[in-house]
Amino acid sequence: MHELFPIAAGLLAGAFLTRVRPGLRLPLGALAAVVIGVLATVVSGEFRIGWEFLLIDIPGAALAVFAGSLLTQALRRAPRAAARLRLTRHR
Repeated sequence: MHELFPIAAGLLAGAFLTRVRPGLRLPLGALAAVVIGVLATVVSGEFRIGWEFLLIDIPGAALAVFAGSLLTQALRRAPRAAARLRLTRHR
């Protein structure tokens, strides 16, 4: 259950990043990955064993942020691509 938090939070953060000005996406995405990774380590209690779990949680969150951003962009483009396909078939 604790491993789902960085993935879900990262996907959600990535979805919101598509609404941000393009110049701010990378810095905000990196900041979101660090914050989510630290929260995941603390919430799961892994920090009691060692802070090296940050080396796993932060990159995992970064991948989820990136995937959420790509998925959101693809889903936004899909209706337009389908409409173009319908228009070109009828010609």
